[in-house]
Amino acid sequence: MSTTTAEQGSFDASAHGSGSTGLPDGRPAGEPIAERLPAADARADRAARARVAAARLSAEGVEGVILSWVDNAGLARVKTVPVRRLEHAAVWGVGAAPCFDVVLVDDSFTTSHHIGGPVGDLRLIPDLGRLTKLAGQPGWAWAPADRFDQDGSEHPGCQRRFAQRMIAAAAARGLELRAGIEIEWVVALAGPPSEPPVYPSHGPAYGFNRLIDLSDYLRDLLHALDEQGLPVLQLHPEYTTGQFEVSTAPEDPLGAADTSVLVRQTVRAVGARHGLRTSFAPAVEAGGVGNGGHLHLSLWRNGQNLGKGGPGPYGLTGENESFLAGVLAELPALLALGAPSPASYLRLVPQHWAGSFQCWGRENREAALRLIPGPAGEGAGSANAELKCFDLTANPYLLIGGVLAAGLAGIDARRSLPTEVPEDPAVRPEGEIPRLPGSLAASLAEFRTSGLLREALGEPLFEAVGAVRQAELELFARHTPDELAAATRWRY
Repeated sequence: MSTTTAEQGSFDASAHGSGSTGLPDGRPAGEPIAERLPAADARADRAARARVAAARLSAEGVEGVILSWVDNAGLARVKTVPVRRLEHAAVWGVGAAPCFDVVLVDDSFTTSHHIGGPVGDLRLIPDLGRLTKLAGQPGWAWAPADRFDQDGSEHPGCQRRFAQRMIAAAAARGLELRAGIEIEWVVALAGPPSEPPVYPSHGPAYGFNRLIDLSDYLRDLLHALDEQGLPVLQLHPEYTTGQFEVSTAPEDPLGAADTSVLVRQTVRAVGARHGLRTSFAPAVEAGGVGNGGHLHLSLWRNGQNLGKGGPGPYGLTGENESFLAGVLAELPALLALGAPSPASYLRLVPQHWAGSFQCWGRENREAALRLIPGPAGEGAGSANAELKCFDLTANPYLLIGGVLAAGLAGIDARRSLPTEVPEDPAVRPEGEIPRLPGSLAASLAEFRTSGLLREALGEPLFEAVGAVRQAELELFARHTPDELAAATRWRY
């Protein structure tokens, strides 16, 4: 279940700094961080910026810098360098094997038509504009990394670069997306991963008791997020035992994906300092309410929110309606990016506010697409849409890029939204409202026939994603729901 930003506040795009869709270093969203590595002027610029950043971090007691990327199984992988090596890493990168594009959630490997095996190497190039001193891990800083081939060309399997390409495609049309990914998690007392979780609080859903029981932990989490420059809109106990949710301010799509990685790292790090283990898995226990990773988004042109002031449903402009209609139509295939684990489908069931029906409705928490016009009189900035069917096993860069590709295709096709479903779709006669795929096998079949996503991702990345999904289906084919939840509980 989920309480969104619009329930206790708004999806106000101005909440994050100036509301600009640029990145923290002043670079417009979607602009590449480097054209090709051998360019002398680009190397000199990055070297100069890295020297300044390293000196500042060193003076603040930072010893090491974490460079992270997210694999196709949705796990954040890292390399680290001493802070004194940041300049070298920014110019020449850090080596990382391309086989990590086909690694599974249990750290075993598969292969694909284009990527896999022990041969080859890539360069991780940190995005210095997102370099952050970590409040939850004293002595460390973090930056997301883009991946390049050894000759400096863009690695075709880089998920973050895919997101940047889709952002650039939208920008070429004069369109901007502002986005935020809700973070839900469950905390348990630290212990062996083979044992069932022991919860530190059994307070009621959304209850004050749970907030009191973990007050020091949650206070430290708020402090850490603030120290890292992440504006928190709200933090609250969620529905299931030990569950919490945090929402941060909307930002440009690449920033939102980066923030999703950073927030989760911070939640986990602060929890560890309090003797807590963190799970972002979609099903911590089979049969219960799982953790979602709902995507909020709003479409803008020339500083105007296209979710307000138009002739379409609840003020949507025609362009915004077509964008959302394109996403809704592509959701069965997009689930392979946004609900990519076999465990995702333990969560994606009716009447759990998971968005398991392929429909839309105003403030309808059972619809996959929830339209949020925002409180009357608050202004156009609060209007947004929420995609509820996604969870935090998703690689956020694949998710952002895939949604953008589907939305832009919807605009090209001038799609219209189907008839609104204003009530719980589960109460309608069976089959009247289409269900989203109820298994990873079904969503993977939709993904493999999606020419739209194949073209957007490019053949190497598309095939690598499909290979990982197929291999994880086979990995967990004989697991019961309880065994599947246990096997993935502490991996995410």
